[in-house]
Amino acid sequence: MAGLLHIGTSFIPSSSSVINPKSSNQSSSSSSSLPSYTSVRRNNKKTQIQAKIREIFMPALSSTMTEGKIVSWTKSEGDKLSKGESVVVVESDKADMDVETFYDGYLAAIMVEEGGVAAVGSAIAYLAETEDEIEAARSKANSSSSSSSASPASETVAAEKTVEAPIAIQSPPLAAPPAVIAASSVHPASEGGKRIVASPYAKKLAKDLSVNLSSVVGSGPMGRIVAKDVEAAAAVASADVSSGSGVQGQKSSSTATTGVELGSVVPFTALQGAVSRNMLESLKVPTFRVGYTITTDALDALYKKIKSKGVTMTALLAKATALALAKHPVVNSSCRDGKSFTYNSSINVAVAVAIDGGLITPVLQDADKLDIYSLSRKWKELVDKARAKQLQPHEYTTGTFTLSNLGMFGVDRFDAILPPGTGAIMAVGASEPKLVGTKDGRIGVKSQMQVNVTADHRVIYGADLASFLRTLAKIIEDPKDLTF
Repeated sequence: MAGLLHIGTSFIPSSSSVINPKSSNQSSSSSSSLPSYTSVRRNNKKTQIQAKIREIFMPALSSTMTEGKIVSWTKSEGDKLSKGESVVVVESDKADMDVETFYDGYLAAIMVEEGGVAAVGSAIAYLAETEDEIEAARSKANSSSSSSSASPASETVAAEKTVEAPIAIQSPPLAAPPAVIAASSVHPASEGGKRIVASPYAKKLAKDLSVNLSSVVGSGPMGRIVAKDVEAAAAVASADVSSGSGVQGQKSSSTATTGVELGSVVPFTALQGAVSRNMLESLKVPTFRVGYTITTDALDALYKKIKSKGVTMTALLAKATALALAKHPVVNSSCRDGKSFTYNSSINVAVAVAIDGGLITPVLQDADKLDIYSLSRKWKELVDKARAKQLQPHEYTTGTFTLSNLGMFGVDRFDAILPPGTGAIMAVGASEPKLVGTKDGRIGVKSQMQVNVTADHRVIYGADLASFLRTLAKIIEDPKDLTF
């Protein structure tokens, strides 16, 4: 389900309100907006109706989201919008989500371009109720842009709106070079930190050709950047590269070999920023670790038997863990305020998944109640959505216990960091053949894996984890209950 755009109307009266001439004059003088009035005769009295110009705010797409990045605008300035229609794709801390509008109108002005970052609650665009209000909305957008302080995209923008009494602070453009540039060569809509005006095709072309639009001079109406401007800038950049020194060529070769530019400083993505905040938060929790060795011969045999039916090893481990948690509810509990803890009513097993640029934990909800085949199908669906960055918040924020498996990389053991708001996380190593002593005194070979659990010591104690791991080992070593 797509999110809904937050749209503010506090600074302009509702169009449904009919205002007499005296009160309308007072309203007009008290508002800094440029509203449009329509004259109406009713009962031989002349009244005025004021149309709406709304601010579109950056929505909060999850409880932990503080800022969002504009991935793409699905509509262009001037396009007509219908209630429930997707307008923009926003990258939250862990997913990309289509955001809808719940008002009809026209997308009058875009204040945060694609790739830009805005704080939750800050204005990202203006919505006009009618075509007549588009120009007024654009004027207000330009006024707001020029009167607010420009901030780096990676910093959190203040959520306050200074619509009626903006502070006139002028900041230099973010990407301004040290050399003085003649006024005639600066894009008119880029001066003073304002947004860049370019045609949709020019924006797409600039993205494909890796051209920075802030350095392109527009030749279209009112300095608008068009496709030929982008192509010309790309040609100049290509000529500069081809005439570079041998040292530059060696640097490019090194970059191609390693996949990264050595020595470069790269800012966190929204996902990496969320992971960073969570890891710092986890340091506040007193944790301890308990390890256990589990024989996996029977589980391996079961997996080979039902693998062709779409069952995954991840689903088998999640199911076994969920069944063990059902017998040890304290390990499935959580402490959030440091004063009490909750016995969670559902067993939701989150599983760590590495995706491009970070880590996310899709959640298998009610894992103890689903059969292994349904669980496997659900897991495949979650992984596909995670890699496409289409997970909904409830699909990655509702875990009560977490699994992290590095066994597929040959890692035999490791410790995992406890995610905030949960009681425990289990790190799973590779299953490997090992020489072991049998009960009759002989030496045999068995496949074994090492699991290490990190737990919140405010709620879970050593004996609790030991008992849980013993139950888990029994389920895995005799996995008949996993297929029921």
